[in-house]
Amino acid sequence: MAFSAAISSASSFTPHTLNASSLRIEFKFSTCCLSPVSSLRISSPLIASRCGARTSVSERRRAACVGFWACSQVGAAGSNPLLKNLSDFQDSCWRFLRPHTIRGTALGSVALVVRALIENPALIDWWLIFKALYGLIALICGNAYIVGINQIYDIGIDKVNKPYLPIAAGDLSVQSAWLLVLFFASAGILIVVFNFGSFISSLYLLGLFLGTIYSVPPFRLKRYPVAAFLIIATVRGFLLNFGVYYATRAALGLSFNWSSPVAFITAFVTLFALVIAITKDLPDVEGDRKFQISTFATKLGVRNIALIGVGLLLVNYVTAIFVALYIPEAFRCSIMISAHGMFALGLIFQACVLEQAKYTKEAILQFYRFIWNLFYAEYLIFPLI
Repeated sequence: MAFSAAISSASSFTPHTLNASSLRIEFKFSTCCLSPVSSLRISSPLIASRCGARTSVSERRRAACVGFWACSQVGAAGSNPLLKNLSDFQDSCWRFLRPHTIRGTALGSVALVVRALIENPALIDWWLIFKALYGLIALICGNAYIVGINQIYDIGIDKVNKPYLPIAAGDLSVQSAWLLVLFFASAGILIVVFNFGSFISSLYLLGLFLGTIYSVPPFRLKRYPVAAFLIIATVRGFLLNFGVYYATRAALGLSFNWSSPVAFITAFVTLFALVIAITKDLPDVEGDRKFQISTFATKLGVRNIALIGVGLLLVNYVTAIFVALYIPEAFRCSIMISAHGMFALGLIFQACVLEQAKYTKEAILQFYRFIWNLFYAEYLIFPLI
């Protein structure tokens, strides 16, 4: 290599024999080291006069090391575009997964597993952590499939309502999206079938089926408001809570039995999922009307649906307080009453903010994010009630 030979010749010079005018560095582009720069040649009249000199073995080895290091450094610099492409693809995939829904799924499953273990502390076995992790991964895969298939069939709507989503923004191709959703569906099914038995596998497949007919023609049940919010409430409310609790008790060697807290959270979250189902369309009225998607928001108006959502959640919170007072032996009343009282006050405050903002799109988005934060908060306090 020209670079190595030049360095080996130059190694016998003292620093005062070289100067800026006699040293010239040339870069040539080819394919060495899998980088745009293949060779680095140092030449000068002084070096050229001694290029034919014989070098020692140690000098040749040192020159080879220097040449390899230089080539590696150049290759690393040339890989920056590849790293940037990988980073962009990772960002697109993360947005494709709809992180706020993943957080809800993860929090719900972890809270229910923890609750089942709290109820049966003598049966805790640490190997169950790995099985719980498999279950969590399967649930995240199922969640990713459902939100992914919805984006594939909603590209036109998302370009109006959610232009930041990766397919609508052109950051992720439809072919790549299909590969991702097929991967997530296959991975989730395999995990469940090989780890959780036929009953949980059936529930899992039911969830995937409902998520499919919600978005995919000719069914596309999201066009029908009642069918749409029933599907969301069933999958995110009943199936998630019942399925995770059932699977955890089965892993502990117990038959299924409703406990008061688990019955409460299942009913609470099912109604909460109904609220999410109707309020999720609040920021999307413009696109839904353009593509003739019938939602409660397009039929009844944004303000009316927001008030209905607030009313349903207040019913949830008042019921939670009443249940704690009615069955004090089944709950920690101090936590149930204080937490749900604060959540209700926060909801009322956000509703007032939305009203004062005249239901602008930015205010609606903030309100919808707050509803999801309330959803997360419910699962966070659940193991403590």
